[in-house]
Amino acid sequence: MSDSLTLSVSSPDEAREPFLRLVARAALVDGQQPFNDQALVDLGKGDRSLLLAERDGSTLVGAAVIGQGELEFVIDPEWREEGLGRQLLDIVLANSDSALLAWAHGDHPASRRLAATHRFDAVRTLLQLRRELPSASGSGSEAPLPPLPEGFAVSTFRGGRDIDEWVALNARVFAGHDEQGGLTADDLRFRMSEAWFEPDDFLLLRDSDGRLVGYNWLKIEPDDPRVGEIYVIGIEEGHAGQGLGRTLMHHGLRRLIARGCAQAALFVDADNVRAVELYRSLGFTDHTIDVQYRQRGRMRAPRP
Repeated sequence: MSDSLTLSVSSPDEAREPFLRLVARAALVDGQQPFNDQALVDLGKGDRSLLLAERDGSTLVGAAVIGQGELEFVIDPEWREEGLGRQLLDIVLANSDSALLAWAHGDHPASRRLAATHRFDAVRTLLQLRRELPSASGSGSEAPLPPLPEGFAVSTFRGGRDIDEWVALNARVFAGHDEQGGLTADDLRFRMSEAWFEPDDFLLLRDSDGRLVGYNWLKIEPDDPRVGEIYVIGIEEGHAGQGLGRTLMHHGLRRLIARGCAQAALFVDADNVRAVELYRSLGFTDHTIDVQYRQRGRMRAPRP
């Protein structure tokens, strides 16, 4: 069996259709996407590599995305329980000269077993929370919007200066979070080019001087419009404690209802106690868990 699996580096454009079919099958069976958004953005920009796993040199059975010191991979549901995940991981690690971070979306027992046998330690837990939304045309409705402090106003993203202002604010809000805080204007423009991007779903909060101090960016996938995601939300540290985050959440939920979503979803680090408490107070409950692992025993190469 160990000689039956081969990995090949493929262009995302050349492998687009088989890769997307594999991702769709895995998402259907697992109930969530096998690759996170940043990995796919980096793949599209050429900052990460796509590896296709084939059995006997012809049948696509899995795929991996690797780069920026991180690894994510998936095995086609039809080919699971045959040790192919272990083979794929063995090949990747044999060809890597530095320690890797690896995401396990869904925290499945098989992922925990692979982590244990390959010397990976859990270093981060990401919760996906969800809540039901009332129908825009039904008798139920979202609670009235909390009033904003005098001078504050919510508007929608319009490009131009909003791009640089958002990138700067996002970097301040997530200064201790390399992945989110490191997003660039090019990263933002790449997302703006995606099919799901809608400027009116990107809510911006400005103070009385017109300065951007908060945002609530929503994401609704065209293939699954029932679920609307609070993609990323942030409030400038100097304005924390004024209820602005809660107010932006209500604005976001109201927008998702107007867009016809039946559920709202969001991701939050389990150790972000204040944010978790806010989301639970708004009716969000546990849906899935993602775990990030770090490999032991190797020096990790610095990120460029």
